[in-house]
Amino acid sequence: MNVIDESGILAISTRLQRLSEQFRKDGALLYKSYDIDFEPKWFPVIYTLHHKGILGVVDLASEIGYTHPSTISLLKELEKQKLIRSKKDKKDERKRLIQLSSKGEELIIRMQPVWQLMVGVFTEITATENNLLKAITEVEEKLKQQGFLQRALQAAAK
Repeated sequence: MNVIDESGILAISTRLQRLSEQFRKDGALLYKSYDIDFEPKWFPVIYTLHHKGILGVVDLASEIGYTHPSTISLLKELEKQKLIRSKKDKKDERKRLIQLSSKGEELIIRMQPVWQLMVGVFTEITATENNLLKAITEVEEKLKQQGFLQRALQAAAK
C-alpha cells in the first residue's frame, strides 16, 4: 500500500482521479480492440446527443455537467472527427444546435455492444455492499446542497 492509499479520505480526490484515468485508459483500449476510433472523453456528448437528439450548446453543457468552455472544446474535436454537426437555431440566430452526424449515428450502433460489455464489467467490479455508483450519487447530491468549500469554511468557523 502506498502513502496515498494509506492517507484514507484525505486523498479521495486523488484516488477518484486515478480510478477515472484507469477506466478511461482501459476504455480507450477496449474501443480500439473492437476497431472503434473513439476517445472516452467524447462519451458524455455523444451519449447525450444519442438520447436527447438536438441540443443547444448551453443545454448540452448543462446536461453533461461541464462548463461551457469545456463543452465547446469537446464539440470542436467531435466536429473535426465529423461525429456531430451544428446548425443555427431558426428562432435565435445566435444559438447553435448540435446533433449527431450520420457518421456519429453509425458509431453509436458499433459502440452499443461495447457499452453492454462495459456495463457488465462495471457492475461486477462496483457492485459491493457499498455500491460505488450509489455512493458517488449521494456525494454529488450533498455537494449540490452545499459545496465542499462552504462546508469546510463552516466547519472551520465552529
